Amino acid sequence: MIDKLGFWLVWVLFSVYAFVFAPPDRPDTFALIQKLIAGEWQGTNAYIVALFNLMGVFPCVYACVLASDGRGQKVPAWLFSGLSFAVGAFALLPYFALREPNPSFVGKKNWTIKILESRFTAIAISAIAVYFLVYGFSLGNWADFVQQWQTNRFIHVMSLDFCMLSLLFPWLLGDDMDRRGMTDDRFFSFIALVPLVGALIYLCLRSPLIENEEIKT
Repeated sequence: MIDKLGFWLVWVLFSVYAFVFAPPDRPDTFALIQKLIAGEWQGTNAYIVALFNLMGVFPCVYACVLASDGRGQKVPAWLFSGLSFAVGAFALLPYFALREPNPSFVGKKNWTIKILESRFTAIAISAIAVYFLVYGFSLGNWADFVQQWQTNRFIHVMSLDFCMLSLLFPWLLGDDMDRRGMTDDRFFSFIALVPLVGALIYLCLRSPLIENEEIKT
């Protein structure tokens, strides 16, 4: 109960900060988003390009975990997972507040879970993430990024959203490892603290999901 209230509190505070106290938005924000979506990155700081695209990678990471975590939950995990592609942690925090502990997987894997459980999927997501990490760190202008972070609500909130997604992921780790029979969790518990990269390493190395027969009533 304390954890649930904590997630609701963080969600409210994060939302209030993002829409009330964050730096004001710029008139050219919508045009910037259009350029980023269209892949017209020339003239845009590579850090911003990388961050924007990594904010599309992170929901994929969460989808790979929520596909099995959502089995047996009272709330539809797919709904929160889908919304996270648009609003990131603003969609996932309510799921964390509503979900119940889920250390076992009941039933058979459907095609969606099989795809999201695939090691090939994890490697593909990791390759995309590595590309944009290298792109940002090799071509980005840090001083310009800091200046935009201080003055642009879109850049400011997107950065904080990335940090929030990084902080939330370890909360799913224990149940996901239990569903796979992974008993020695010390390495993954440590590596998951590394923003995004730790989550990607976990997806690539985690054991297969253990299927259990449905409980008959």
